[in-house]
Amino acid sequence: MKDQRLKVFRATLDALFESLDALVRVTRWADPEEAPPEPLRAAVAKLSERLGAADRLSSGTFVGTPADTTKVNAMCATMKRLDAAYVAYRRRLDSSMEKGVDAAAALEADIADAQAAAAAVA
Repeated sequence: MKDQRLKVFRATLDALFESLDALVRVTRWADPEEAPPEPLRAAVAKLSERLGAADRLSSGTFVGTPADTTKVNAMCATMKRLDAAYVAYRRRLDSSMEKGVDAAAALEADIADAQAAAAAVA
């Protein structure tokens, strides 16, 4: 991983994982008397910014060595997959059929699948 651009893609992907995981945890927060911890709230607050950064990176074309290009393409595919999972989560919340916890469970499963795919490539 000598190409420094790979670090940018990895950091963006990791930040997106962090924000989506925080969203799931905040959605499931059960204690009505205590607010979720500040780090979780901060990560959720950065979600739209991180989704935007992931979208910009994944919509571009990466030119590098074949090995680096394969890694970046896999990371970009994971970013797109996570974006789609978030959109599905929002749709589930907007429908009256599912509660926030059910939508969070589906998002959590999508995140776990994406993390497994990302780990297989890294």
